[in-house]
Amino acid sequence: MIIAERKPMEEIKQVTAPYKKLLLAGCGTCVTVCWAGGEKEVGILASQLRLARGTEGKDHAILEATVERQCEKEMAEELRSKVAEVDAVLSLACGIGVQTMAEIFEDKPIFPALNTTFLGMPEKEGVWVEMCGACGDCFLDRTGSVCPIVRCAKGLLNGPCGGTRKGGKCEIDPQKDCAWVLIHRRLIKQGRLYLMEKYYPPKNFRAVKRPGKIQAIKA
Repeated sequence: MIIAERKPMEEIKQVTAPYKKLLLAGCGTCVTVCWAGGEKEVGILASQLRLARGTEGKDHAILEATVERQCEKEMAEELRSKVAEVDAVLSLACGIGVQTMAEIFEDKPIFPALNTTFLGMPEKEGVWVEMCGACGDCFLDRTGSVCPIVRCAKGLLNGPCGGTRKGGKCEIDPQKDCAWVLIHRRLIKQGRLYLMEKYYPPKNFRAVKRPGKIQAIKA
């Protein structure tokens, strides 16, 4: 899941200040689940902006709309008639949704209302843990499916670092588990601890070609 959080209100007010008519566009999938950009959050932000602009005596109009996924052009197209009515769009989607909207509606400024933070797994209600750095060269086959790139504070491919705290906690952040302790325990259970005895050379991050483009092949 893509995790995002709302930008500070002052930043949103500043970037949208020159525009009288705004569309607040929500996205109904990932950022809805993490309470950053669904229909409810669109309504809350719209109310806050109306109040702020009303207090300042500014003439304004704020429209609201939410589509299921802004990252899909067909769904973003559903906003075309509303986009035509406004001077700018404030997107409550991840960075992909914002850029998709910008490609479709090139003549309109599309501003992000969210900061996209990471790819995460839900741990409990309202809490997500970063699990994948989308590095394009997956290492999980050697680590019992625990990613050391993002779950080790130092991103080590050959761990642990030697600073692991008592109880298997991270040297950098004692609130978090040491990824290499998790890897060690997992590999023992699987009878594959020999994988930790190998040396892995520095990761070639150039394996990731930017910008990425993948065409899925059907089985």
